[in-house]
Amino acid sequence: MPGERAEDQVSVVIATYNMGRYLPGAVESALAQSYPKVDVWIVDDGSTDDTPAVVRQWSGDPRVHVHRQANGGQARAKNQGVILSRGRFIAFLDADDVWLPEKLARQMPLFAGRPEVGVVYSDYERMDADGRPLPTGVNRMHRGWVSGALLIDNFVPFPAAVVRRACFERHEAFDESLAMGIDYDLWLRLSAHYKFDFIPEATVRYRIWSGQMSKNYRQRYDSAIDIMQRFLAQNEGVVDSAVVRRAWAHTYVGRGDCILWNDKDRLAALRDYARALGFGPLRWPTWRAILRSLVTKEAPAPG
Repeated sequence: MPGERAEDQVSVVIATYNMGRYLPGAVESALAQSYPKVDVWIVDDGSTDDTPAVVRQWSGDPRVHVHRQANGGQARAKNQGVILSRGRFIAFLDADDVWLPEKLARQMPLFAGRPEVGVVYSDYERMDADGRPLPTGVNRMHRGWVSGALLIDNFVPFPAAVVRRACFERHEAFDESLAMGIDYDLWLRLSAHYKFDFIPEATVRYRIWSGQMSKNYRQRYDSAIDIMQRFLAQNEGVVDSAVVRRAWAHTYVGRGDCILWNDKDRLAALRDYARALGFGPLRWPTWRAILRSLVTKEAPAPG
């Protein structure tokens, strides 16, 4: 992008609802970045806890901006943060997560002189409610034109991503009609127009705890299926047909597994495995899931 500099301003959008307990850690991790040009935009989405009192600690810091609004959901709150912020790049940080100090210093150089790159993300670490490390599996990451890989699996951790503001100006931000999967929808839409790149090391610590958004896996899969269908309808030919079939098979096997392991409903799981076979009758992962389901309704042991 013409005029792009190595130290362009990064606006960090933190949309929060009743996260007074964790918010200071998130904000301070953004302010502690070794990258020098950072400001923080906190959008309080109608919190009823002590968040209004918590944010007063930054009232004298010109880098921190606070906006309070009536509760409207995470998509609306994040969109408001995008609108209010001024940086040429926007990064997202959930109020219960924290960044590592070198995050932006590592990621921002990947944008320099590469206007085709719209999103730079990274790997992540997991922690529990009290900040203790949790095991983190292998996250397969992809760079370049990633629509096909994204259709199979959302590998972009939301709090690890930095996005050009131009992406939002040209293709809008979060879809407020979606109850779940707003990040997946955004990454897919942007992937049709921009390349993605990544830092292989973790730059964020992602918190796993009971107060997170709904863990309703059926709703998550239903939302993902709707998002995939819409993306394919609006971007015909962007993803090779063989990859599309693989993505659908992967999705239905994944939903079948969740139904089997959580609801112990073998018949419903087999219906999804059958759907998966319709997209690839010779795929071993589907047959493996079917055979496993006939033996046990329990999830495989980790690792």
